[in-house]
Amino acid sequence: MRSLVLHPDIPKRDTRRLPANALDEAVALAAALELEVVAAQVVRLPKAHAGLLFGSGKIDEMAQLIEDQEIGLVLIDGPVTPVQQRNLERRWKVKVLDRTGLILEIFGSRAATREGVLQVDLAALAYQRSRLVRSWTHLERQRGGLSFVGGAGETQIEADRRAIDDAIVRLKRQLAKVVKTRGLHRAARKKVPYPIVALVGYTNAGKSTIFNRLTGAGVMAEDMLFATLDPTMRAVRLPSGRDVILSDTVGFISDLPTQLVAAFRATLEEVLDADLICHIRDITHPETEEQASDVRDILHDLGISKSAEDGLIEVWNKIDRADAETRLALNNIADRDPRIFATSAITGDGMAALLDGIDAALAEPVTEADLHIGFSDGRKRAWLFEQGVVTSEHQGDDGFDVQVRWTASQAERYRRLG
Repeated sequence: MRSLVLHPDIPKRDTRRLPANALDEAVALAAALELEVVAAQVVRLPKAHAGLLFGSGKIDEMAQLIEDQEIGLVLIDGPVTPVQQRNLERRWKVKVLDRTGLILEIFGSRAATREGVLQVDLAALAYQRSRLVRSWTHLERQRGGLSFVGGAGETQIEADRRAIDDAIVRLKRQLAKVVKTRGLHRAARKKVPYPIVALVGYTNAGKSTIFNRLTGAGVMAEDMLFATLDPTMRAVRLPSGRDVILSDTVGFISDLPTQLVAAFRATLEEVLDADLICHIRDITHPETEEQASDVRDILHDLGISKSAEDGLIEVWNKIDRADAETRLALNNIADRDPRIFATSAITGDGMAALLDGIDAALAEPVTEADLHIGFSDGRKRAWLFEQGVVTSEHQGDDGFDVQVRWTASQAERYRRLG
């Protein structure tokens, strides 16, 4: 569909980003939906106009552009009230979609797992419900009803809102079952002696490409926004021989719709359970610092622990796109900081060092302990040997005296064996 992308530049909007870069991102969002963007503009506004968002002159100018270019969809990179959307569609005679609606459309086309689909549907219904307020032309149409049930009748908007509320209740019930299953899977993983390493970052920073490079998996990794929506997990063997589970997560984005933050909380809870978080950054992006701040804000909103935040690793990806001088400077900074790794997921540069860094970050102090295991506790003894922590063993009259070298987490798991 031929589309026009507009970014309203309103001085009082709370944003870290330059309008031109925000417009580029909006165009990339449109490309992620395979829309044909025939024109894109930053529209500078002293303030938002209550009824139409834009001034009358800009409205007329865009109407002419829409007619001349045979545009069928206008994407507005920012919040648009239901009234503004209705009025703009009337004036321009085309469909108008705001940033939230656009991101919902992308998520709806990409979600693959049962949970992902349910979460998108739930977010879409919440968004649709918010659009009902004074935005429909049939608000005063009455639906039949008896005088003693619901008064004289029910307006169409009330019926629609009630239908949406019923659908939301059904979806939440279905989602609760799926989330419970995911919780059981998480609990099962906690019993496996493998640390979880979560890859997080701004959308299109290269998380899935790094994931594929490290695991050999075939996760969709395209140069587009929100190529990955559903979390994927694979086992990876580190240089020390230790196995870890690598988790690829949905990309973050500035001004993420409130409905989606809530809807995808269950998916992002994988991050909260991680033993280590790797923050993947497109270090060559003109607003890499602003993107990093957005990611840190969302992680904070999710409620990650202080220790997880302090232990976070930064992966400065896409250094292959930088010129030789910049690449050298980035590598020099990374060499001096054990928590920063300069990489190229495309060429493989820095990936070995990243694996070494993950290995080092997950390393725990090892202590020695003497244990006595009765003959009836064969499961405990077998578990110790599976872990490879036994250094010596002596069989006595009532069991085994075992000497081990283990980490604090292994000791805790041993105690939980009962």
